Amino acid sequence: MDVFVGRITSTGFSTGDRVVIGDWGESPLGGFTNVMWAKPNGSRVLLSPSEKHAEYVSKLYNFEDIEVTEITVERGKRDVSIEGGGLSIRIVWGVPFPIPFWRPLWFIASFEALFGWMLFGTRTHGITKNGRREWYSVRSLSRVLKAEASFEGVDLGERREFGIDACFGFSEPPSIPASVTLKSYIE
Repeated sequence: MDVFVGRITSTGFSTGDRVVIGDWGESPLGGFTNVMWAKPNGSRVLLSPSEKHAEYVSKLYNFEDIEVTEITVERGKRDVSIEGGGLSIRIVWGVPFPIPFWRPLWFIASFEALFGWMLFGTRTHGITKNGRREWYSVRSLSRVLKAEASFEGVDLGERREFGIDACFGFSEPPSIPASVTLKSYIE
């Protein structure tokens, strides 16, 4: 089983762009950060730090474009700034709501799945594009307070909820802009 430990931060913008930042401190691929970007026209882009990362992630999720690019990351206590592939993003989140313990996978796939869907419109368990099972075990949840982004200097507008699905994989990010710490288990 592959286990990824880190943070997923997501938000939409008034232009219709939606971004999901995966910032992984521990994984079978080492520490890395990538960006999944759904454009207003519906195309999905993966910004990845290497061919190895791009190959792994693109087998799990759906993208029309994959760009291997240098990604620079600056992390603060409650913020992250990303530069890569012409995209510049800064996201600030609030005080986290902690979940004090890790839950077993059967709990994530049953009880937690129900609450995740009812409260946030997300799935905590599902099947990836290449047929692997995946679980998201959230440890803390924070509301995004501020988000700024631009592509090649053009502003993507104000922070917004996800108005339309990003359709990267079996689950959508929360419709409310959020940052979560978690473990992702991939079997």
